[in-house]
Amino acid sequence: MPEPHFTDADLARIHEKGMSLEDVLGQLEAFRRGFPHAVLDRPCTPGDGIIRLSEDEVDRLSERFRAAAEAGRAMKFVPASGAASRMFKLPLSALNELERILDAEIARKAEQGDEESARLLGLLRGIRDLALYVELRAVMARDGLDADGLVEQGRYDELLVYLLTPRGLDAANLPKGLIPFHRYPDGSCRTPFEEHLVEAAWTIRDREAKARVHFTASPEHEDTIRQHLARVAGRLGEEETAFDLDVSIQKVRTDTIAVDLEDRPFRDGDGRLLFRPGGHGALLENLNELRGDVVFIKNIDNVAPDRLKGPTIRYKKALGGFLVKTQEEIFGHLRDLPGPTPDPRRLARAWEFMVEGLFVRPPEGLKTETARERRDFLFSRLNRPLRICGMVRNEGEPGGGPFWVRQPYGGLSLQIVESSQVDMASEAQKEIWASSTHFNPVDLVCGLRDYEGRSFDLKEYRDPETGLISIKSKGGRELKALELPGLWNGGMAKWNTLFLEVPIETFNPVKTVMDLLRDEHRAP
Repeated sequence: MPEPHFTDADLARIHEKGMSLEDVLGQLEAFRRGFPHAVLDRPCTPGDGIIRLSEDEVDRLSERFRAAAEAGRAMKFVPASGAASRMFKLPLSALNELERILDAEIARKAEQGDEESARLLGLLRGIRDLALYVELRAVMARDGLDADGLVEQGRYDELLVYLLTPRGLDAANLPKGLIPFHRYPDGSCRTPFEEHLVEAAWTIRDREAKARVHFTASPEHEDTIRQHLARVAGRLGEEETAFDLDVSIQKVRTDTIAVDLEDRPFRDGDGRLLFRPGGHGALLENLNELRGDVVFIKNIDNVAPDRLKGPTIRYKKALGGFLVKTQEEIFGHLRDLPGPTPDPRRLARAWEFMVEGLFVRPPEGLKTETARERRDFLFSRLNRPLRICGMVRNEGEPGGGPFWVRQPYGGLSLQIVESSQVDMASEAQKEIWASSTHFNPVDLVCGLRDYEGRSFDLKEYRDPETGLISIKSKGGRELKALELPGLWNGGMAKWNTLFLEVPIETFNPVKTVMDLLRDEHRAP
């Protein structure tokens, strides 16, 4: 296919986004050639890629992390750009498609075996158990409507209008982090933003009682989120924690060009090139700019109320302690490696640590006959960003998991892999995927500085061959969209990675509004 012709207006638009023509041409080439699948060798399991800690080890590691936290080394990074529209997909569909939303009618369909009606009925009958109902009832009362009475009568039309649209809470158009998730015995409610701040106060507060937290936001909600954080941080700060908060938005230079189904640049109705956000992998730029030291990463919707935070706090500290311990070992070996004549004994110890401590499996036939060759390889493999990832038992949640992955250059590495990266047409690969015992809850802690205290350039350690192409639509026309390597998948593919088993109690995601009716999110 010949190279596309770009007009002066196209080039100006590309330049406005902070991109170069070479960037765009590279993306177009990625559409044409596609991305190779990850080649799974086997799933990681306890004793084979996943580390299982004893209770005593958890306690010791938690104490080890305390010194790092008190020294102000730790901070928290929370991707919070996602809108709640997917969270409310089921009630939105009902509002858009049903003439009337009545209990008896929905119950009749549910009795006939309609699963969506059964889920919708469970949500509507249980809506008063949701923390967001406090605000919903108040905003309806403002307009003279009795929310409790409507629920008791089984008339849900106006409830959903006030829940989902600008006439009321406009919940479907808010960032998920602004939706009230938990109601407390004193009548107060907390959003995920608030729960993350409380978790930070209990985990990473330094000796000056300061906790550093960074959220990402979409541009249209940045001001609203900043105002919310300023308001709630002041209230939570009364619990003797001063929050150092910041918010950043996804960089427009990480957007990717869209193409039509024949891989030609997609243009909107005005003839303008269409660019789309590059997925959560684009947030690697935000993480890189933090220049952080020890950074915890966790999804915005994975939060628990205070009564259930104990295991989460305990194991989060243990993850941090394991990172500090592993960093100290790595840094010790790196300081031993320089010099024109490497000590064979030190090389042997470093090599054993690389293989046994970091689970690095070098490619067969690697040329390391001389001490200098062994030292150079060791230095390149040890001097990388480090991440410790919590892994929970797989109980059917959708998402990625931990695997031993074969590398193009030979050897194996530990990777978090999503189903979209796997060749499901291969029965062997599909079988390996299905045999995984653990799940990635996106609860990890990262070491972003080297043994001399310098920040790594994280962009150097991603795998550009792990992007994703999907089919979307715009104005009724289908298009192909390109996502950058995922933040904790290809975006961290060349990091040193260790997997630790953590209990399922540390994983409390809210993917749909129905999840808020689970026992862990209901008010006691």
